[in-house]
Amino acid sequence: MSGDDRDALQAPEVAAWLRRHPDFLKQFPDLALTLSLPREDGRAASLASYQLEVLRDKNRELMRRLAELSANAQDNERLAVRTHQLTLGLLRQSSAATTLHAMVASLSEDFSGDLVRIVMFHPIDGAGEVDWLQVIAERDERLKPFRECLKNGEPLCGRLQAEKNSLLYGERCGEVQSSALLSLPGTGLVVVGSRDPNRFYPGMGTLFLRMMGEALAAAMKRFLK
Repeated sequence: MSGDDRDALQAPEVAAWLRRHPDFLKQFPDLALTLSLPREDGRAASLASYQLEVLRDKNRELMRRLAELSANAQDNERLAVRTHQLTLGLLRQSSAATTLHAMVASLSEDFSGDLVRIVMFHPIDGAGEVDWLQVIAERDERLKPFRECLKNGEPLCGRLQAEKNSLLYGERCGEVQSSALLSLPGTGLVVVGSRDPNRFYPGMGTLFLRMMGEALAAAMKRFLK
C-alpha cells in the first residue's frame, strides 16, 4: 500500500477527531498558519479569518517589542551621552574637592538623584562643610557592612540594609526607598538615593553606574597620592 493510500484512509479519522475537538487549533495556532484552505464561502472562511487574526496578533506583538527596543535604545543613548559628559566634567576639575562637587552636582541634576552621598577614606582639602560628604577611614568598623561590595567593586542596587542606610543618609535615611551604591575600592563610596522604591532594583543593568564609578575613581587618583 502506498503512502498516499495510507494518508487517504486516515483522513476521515482525522476529520472526525477534529470535529470532536473544535478547540484544537487554539492550542496549536502555528498549525493553523500552515493549512491550505480553498478560497470559497462557507466554513473555510471562518478558519481563514482565524489565521488572519493570529497573524495580526503576532504582528501587534512584534510591533510592541520593536517599540520597546526602540525606547530602550533611546534611553541607553541618553545615558551614554550623560555618562560621557560626566566623565569629561570630572577630568576638567583641578582638585579633589571640585571633582567631588562636580560628581554630586551631576548625579543630582543630570541623573535626577534625590539624595547623593559620598564617603571618602581620606580627608579632602577644600571640600568645606557639606552634608553629602563623610570622611571615614577604610578600616573603620562602621564600614564593615560594605566590605563585600568594596571587595568586588560591583554596583549594588535596591533597598539597602538599615545599618547601611543609617550610615550613608543619617537623619534622612527614612526618605530613601531605593539606592544605587557605587564602590570605589581604595577610595570610597558613592550612593544615589531615591524616594521611588522602584527606581533602583536588584538585577537592573549597572553598566553605566560602573562607568560613572570608574570615572570618579580615575579622576580622584590624580589628587589622592
